[in-house]
Amino acid sequence: MSAAAARSGEGVDRLFAALADPHRRRVVDILSRGPRPAGELAREVGLAPPAMSRHLRTLRRSGLVEEFHPDFDARVRVYVLRAEAMDELKRWLEETERMWAEQLTAFKAHLEKGAA
Repeated sequence: MSAAAARSGEGVDRLFAALADPHRRRVVDILSRGPRPAGELAREVGLAPPAMSRHLRTLRRSGLVEEFHPDFDARVRVYVLRAEAMDELKRWLEETERMWAEQLTAFKAHLEKGAA
């Protein structure tokens, strides 16, 4: 396995680990509709701010979200999805789907050859 493939695999592992939690998946769903302040995310998901902070930290470390501070108040943290992370996940899914399609095609050919 190449170094690039190993790094890609590690990235996908981090994405899946981050998405394994239902609260974090809910945050991703909410952010898919646009950026949100951390406090608003906590209210929408139904978590206390400290718990939301831990989930947002995990999502940031996975690369799924990034934060920024609006000009009007540097204390406010606004979160947004990172499309690049989703692109990496989509590439992995496409590669996996292609591999399974090839395996199933080969299996079908093997079965048809044996039946003939």
